[in-house]
Amino acid sequence: MEYEIVHNEEKSRFETVVDGLLCIVDYRKHGNVLWVTHTEVPLPLEGRGIAAALTKTLLDYIRNRGLKVYPICPYTKIYIQRHPEYEDLIVENED
Repeated sequence: MEYEIVHNEEKSRFETVVDGLLCIVDYRKHGNVLWVTHTEVPLPLEGRGIAAALTKTLLDYIRNRGLKVYPICPYTKIYIQRHPEYEDLIVENED
């Protein structure tokens, strides 16, 4: 399913609203690295691929802008493990 995902730069997150509920992936920008801190999909929406769609959009944004990712969020770490085409974006030791 396709979701209308918006980059809300003011709040440092990618977001979509599904069935009136907000779903997000948060980040903090440090230079050319986005620290992905949190992914949240409300319980009634779980299992629809929303978190995956948000994460893919975020990672494609990072790639298209020549940035890197520091995945603090457990979901983001697992997503990248399952999609090794994004492994080259990872910064291992970010302080």
